[in-house]
Amino acid sequence: MIVCTETVLIGRKCDPMEERIKQQYDRWLSQPGMPADLADELNSIAGDEDAITDRFYRELEFGTGGLRGVIGTGTNRMNVYNIRKATQGLANYLNASDLPKKVAIGYDSRIKSDVFAKETAAVLAANGIKAYIYPRLEPTPALSWAVRYYGCGAGVCVTASHNPAKYNGYKVYGADGCQITLEVAAKILAAIEAVDCFAVQPADFDAALAEGKIEYSSEKCLDDFVDAVYAQRVGDGAGTADLKLVYTPLNGSGLECVKKLLAKLGVTHVTVVPEQEKPDGNFPTCPYPNPEIKEAMALGMEYAKKCNADLLLATDPDCDRVGIAVKNKAGEYELLTGNQTGMLLLDYICSQRVKHGKMPADPVMVKTIVTMDMGEQIATHYGLRTINVLTGFKFIGEQIGKLEKQGKADSYVFGFEESYGYLTGSYVRDKDGVDGAYMICEMFSYYATKGISLLDKLDELYKTYGYCLNTLHSYEFDGSAGFAKMQNIMQAFRGDIKEFGGKKVVKLLDYAPGLDGLPKSDVLKFLLEDNCSIVVRPSGTEPKLKTYISVSAENKEAAEKVEVEIAKAAEKWFN
Repeated sequence: MIVCTETVLIGRKCDPMEERIKQQYDRWLSQPGMPADLADELNSIAGDEDAITDRFYRELEFGTGGLRGVIGTGTNRMNVYNIRKATQGLANYLNASDLPKKVAIGYDSRIKSDVFAKETAAVLAANGIKAYIYPRLEPTPALSWAVRYYGCGAGVCVTASHNPAKYNGYKVYGADGCQITLEVAAKILAAIEAVDCFAVQPADFDAALAEGKIEYSSEKCLDDFVDAVYAQRVGDGAGTADLKLVYTPLNGSGLECVKKLLAKLGVTHVTVVPEQEKPDGNFPTCPYPNPEIKEAMALGMEYAKKCNADLLLATDPDCDRVGIAVKNKAGEYELLTGNQTGMLLLDYICSQRVKHGKMPADPVMVKTIVTMDMGEQIATHYGLRTINVLTGFKFIGEQIGKLEKQGKADSYVFGFEESYGYLTGSYVRDKDGVDGAYMICEMFSYYATKGISLLDKLDELYKTYGYCLNTLHSYEFDGSAGFAKMQNIMQAFRGDIKEFGGKKVVKLLDYAPGLDGLPKSDVLKFLLEDNCSIVVRPSGTEPKLKTYISVSAENKEAAEKVEVEIAKAAEKWFN
């Protein structure tokens, strides 16, 4: 255990941080009525300085995505006390505002998601705020829908999206159904910081439910969400009856809604990966349940081969992202990146809207600054204006809200980010894996009736706009030491760097002070010669630094060679 006096610790002065950590640990250890699992964990780390420090060196950061962290005991963990603290802060913020005193709540399949969701509802009920909670796990976009459906002042979704099984999280949504952005997050954070987590007294959930202070969200709410997704169709559904599909919800929340949409679309040949069908927060066959990662798609690809499927779909645990694999000419299944799928969807949706005379007068496409620039070229071809925003779909949702305030919600045509997030309409304000899965099936079937594969169509786009390769590299830095190292690395990247892998730096865009009208963000984008670039940023949800490399070249082979050299040059800064 950390032992510290006011004067000396093994011959040196006591570090104030160590003393604060010890005080926090002792305070948690002395709390009466602590859940057994949390108390056992506290006792098990007695004397382990590193373990205690990791749990107490900071409080979980409440950012624009809310909270996210490892499940466990301590200020730097996801547990009922931090859920209570965050919810009490949210309640105080709502009660001091003129927003409706109602909050919608959803949750996914992660460990303790249902517990944390009910705890959230109970704290809100104790503060006179009506809580609408889904009676079972549902996709995150269904929560975004419920916020506006019930006219709420806020929403909460208990999820850690695609993180490993040891994580959970707490996303906060505004009255517009969009994840809160910077200004609102700062106000809620101030309210949260004033709360003592051990002083919060939740209502009894069952009693509050009986009294109507908590209400289960209706089946009609969910059905109307499904109908809103179905209304996004741009084609006539031709060929969908012939589609042979393998689908995996990755032990998450997507199964119910995705199957309902597939039935509406007329897709009947559906094989659901049995090992990944039922909700399971341990994710036994995909420890990192992220469709961006090949290992998470591996079991689905095995089933696709067995079934000779046309298409593999995988939604992440909270079903706001979707990944796909398709057969190439050799009969092997090939994974598409989020950028590739996004470009295919953008081109398909635009072409169909033009074909059927449904393109709005002032069409808009929104993408993040780390998403492939070819998307902007496709948008321009169809007469769409592109809005570039910071990383995070909340900023895309924010732009939809701005269009709505201008009376131009119908101008929004499509939004996407490289991390497999897509949205085709303004019915919700977050990326939607249900919508993505539905539109991908419609697109695939349409091209299949014309004898065109998605890979054929992708090649056609490259021939039209030039070949472009985009890759993502992640570097993990755990604990307090890792957090400090990430900050040092970002500072080093702000030094005088002349080139990456032989490509000269033409310009450095530093978003920290705010740039191009965007909020301040710890993001660097190096514009390199020959229309190449590299973006460096800390993850907002994991202890990772990420690099996004974009290379334009005459073909795939040439692009891959350049990408390898740029990646090698960047990696030396991480050592």
